[in-house]
Amino acid sequence: MTVFYTVMALCLFVVVGLVWDGGAALDAASRADEVAQEAARAGGEQIDPTQAIPGKAIVVSPTAAESAARSYLSQAGVNGTVSIAPDGQTLTVEVTSSYQPVFATLLGITSMPIHGHGTAHLLHQAGG
Repeated sequence: MTVFYTVMALCLFVVVGLVWDGGAALDAASRADEVAQEAARAGGEQIDPTQAIPGKAIVVSPTAAESAARSYLSQAGVNGTVSIAPDGQTLTVEVTSSYQPVFATLLGITSMPIHGHGTAHLLHQAGG
């Protein structure tokens, strides 16, 4: 009986550890998505005034938008890529990070890759 309880306790410890690390990895993925979306939003706010003020188009200033998004990523402490669509109305941010598990390291898993994605689309009301 003692062997049975020992094996069951070990199995329970492994399951609890995997649940813990799995939940923490999901939390890290959610944060990566949040950071990517906020970086895209920050870049999307950089409207090109030379086209917007005379009423030509509502597009982002590519240099300012990329700079603002990268600045947000830097402040959040993550790496990522920023791309702007040729029409200047969509900004996409991809974030890459990793999660170092606590319990899964006992099974040889030392790092879990985390990816986040965020997109900002410029919207405007006609005549407004």
